[in-house]
Amino acid sequence: MRLRKAFAAGAAGIAIAAGLAACGDAGNDSEGRDVEAADDCDGKFDEGTRMAELAEAGKITVGVKYDQPGLGFKGATDDVPSGFDVEVAKLLVADLCIDPASSNVTWEETISDNREPYLESGKVDVVLASYSITDDRRKVVGQTGPYMVTGQQILVKEDSDVAGIEDLKGKEVCSVTGSTSLENVKAKGAKGVGADSYSECAEKVLDGTYAAMSTDGSILAGLAAQNEGQLKVVGDEFSEERIGVGYSKDHPEMCEWINGVLEKAFDDGSWAEAFELTLGPSGVETPEPPELDACQ
Repeated sequence: MRLRKAFAAGAAGIAIAAGLAACGDAGNDSEGRDVEAADDCDGKFDEGTRMAELAEAGKITVGVKYDQPGLGFKGATDDVPSGFDVEVAKLLVADLCIDPASSNVTWEETISDNREPYLESGKVDVVLASYSITDDRRKVVGQTGPYMVTGQQILVKEDSDVAGIEDLKGKEVCSVTGSTSLENVKAKGAKGVGADSYSECAEKVLDGTYAAMSTDGSILAGLAAQNEGQLKVVGDEFSEERIGVGYSKDHPEMCEWINGVLEKAFDDGSWAEAFELTLGPSGVETPEPPELDACQ
């Protein structure tokens, strides 16, 4: 189910920004939920599966974002990243009998443009980095979920008259290179301009280089929170982004395992707890868990 945001377009973006400021601050100071590692991995996974290999090794590398407050964020003084993507990743790590809080987990910064290369090369074992599920990506890597469904919106300066994507035809709109957001804004008649990070886009909006930036509304709310009174989220959602988990196509067996962990989290309330901790303070209502895709 889509996220139901407790704000309307325009000035109401300030309300969610103020709310998420607390969430963003918490992400800087807190390591999130304490997720206990399972202790049942002896014979739990079929021999030869990637899950069995990871559980036996007792180590895993997880690709996450570092620049998305509330989803995947790591400040200069933080030991580990925080956010909803990170909390969902902890559930997968713990199911492999690996302590998510231990040094056996490597949290690898994974930007939009290198998610597929990192999975293909084996640099990371899984990716949870606001990773929209698309048919094109599934030709290259495995993707399953979604564990969140959201939509794309616009971030502009506080004094901007822009009310939504329809006001940006022919104007430059920033998003991250390699993201689906760039294609979506181009389809709406704007000129999509790529950047290396979401924070870079936000800075370019603040200094007037670009009229706006665009990506998932949940990401924009975090950026607005970091720049309270200077940036605001506007407009209705104009896309559907189904956020899922990425894994290597060399290990298709991971799909059923990932879905099983997600389904359990949906049922036992741990998914909702993770959402409320990381995105709830922003004013985003906790949605019903989305329906998972069937593994092919």
